[in-house]
Amino acid sequence: MSVLAEVSGNVTSIGYGLAVIGAGVGVGIVFGQGLQAIARQPEAYPLIRQNMLLGFVLIEALALIGLVAPFLFSTL
Repeated sequence: MSVLAEVSGNVTSIGYGLAVIGAGVGVGIVFGQGLQAIARQPEAYPLIRQNMLLGFVLIEALALIGLVAPFLFSTL
């Protein structure tokens, strides 16, 4: 039986790459929808901006957890 694909090296980098892709998509959705909401209701700009930044911070926190988790679990 032949091997079609072989992964060599540090597999945790693949996990972090997937975490970064997810965070990038999430940030794009948050800011895209936030700008659309501001365009629809400009008078609600302060509240929408606050919620956009909160969403951005939470998404980036998950990306950092995705960076740290593979290193923590690699010793198990």
